[in-house]
Amino acid sequence: MEIGQKVKVFRLRDRVSPPVVKRLGQVGIILGYKMTDASGVGVVVQFEDNFSTWFFEDELKLVQ
Repeated sequence: MEIGQKVKVFRLRDRVSPPVVKRLGQVGIILGYKMTDASGVGVVVQFEDNFSTWFFEDELKLVQ
């Protein structure tokens, strides 16, 4: 996954806040990356309404 690509949120691994749950099924654009608490990397996604948050890569699918 690269910055600028469109992605769709198709699942959520953990319990999250209602504003993030609302993003399930929505499409956003990758803004950047975030180091997670372990050795993994998260993906920062921005949506049409300018809300942005991060997801694990396995929670997202690329949109063509």
